[in-house]
Amino acid sequence: MIVLGLILLILGLLLPQSILTTIGLILIVVGLVLNFVPIGGSSRRVW
Repeated sequence: MIVLGLILLILGLLLPQSILTTIGLILIVVGLVLNFVPIGGSSRRVW
């Protein structure tokens, strides 16, 4: 998701469409949040 956000951000900067830049920034932020926040709890069970 972070890589897709970076690609859209670069395309948004190269092309005159600002919506790609906005979507790229949103994807980068969401990707970083999902990367650092554990989903389903932080406890890992090892059996």
